[in-house]
Amino acid sequence: MWNDRFATEAFVFGTEPSQFLMAQRAYLEPGKTALAVADGEGRNSVFMAQCGLTVTAMEAAPNAIAKARALAADRGVTVEFIEADIFDWDWDATEFDLVAGIFIQFMGAEARAGVFDGMKRAVKPGGLIMIHGYTPKQLDYATGGPKQVENLYTEALLAEAFDGWEVLHLASYDMELDEGAGHAGMSALIDLIARKPG
Repeated sequence: MWNDRFATEAFVFGTEPSQFLMAQRAYLEPGKTALAVADGEGRNSVFMAQCGLTVTAMEAAPNAIAKARALAADRGVTVEFIEADIFDWDWDATEFDLVAGIFIQFMGAEARAGVFDGMKRAVKPGGLIMIHGYTPKQLDYATGGPKQVENLYTEALLAEAFDGWEVLHLASYDMELDEGAGHAGMSALIDLIARKPG
């Protein structure tokens, strides 16, 4: 399904990074390593590389990766793009300073718990996880995102999932998005930035 969705000349979610990453740019420290989870067409991994991070981007859809490579070349940065399924990714192979999961809400609670656990393992002690997505209120706006309420995040859900981590930022809010045709209009959003103990 995703490969078909990305089989267009246009970038479904635009070529600019998510407003979340731009707003939290201070956490994107040059010289650090980062993993972009289910990175899509590359807008976020390319931005992180532009900020001076060494970035690995995981994505399952070849059509999306082709666009991401073109975007990286256009912006003059290097990203390691790896074609891989999020559910088969070896989370223990490499530890990163930062792991980012932006709009990865295509899974229910059980699968999400496994992915969050993997993301935690992929972060170095003292490193960061950055998560950005939609809250259940997004179903009322219908301006992007999943239609299944169980796929959406609440502050309580994220706080529980990262219990024991230092929560640096956790907020839900409404904002107008203009991120390609895929994310356009008033949206119910949520952010988490958490630091791994140690």
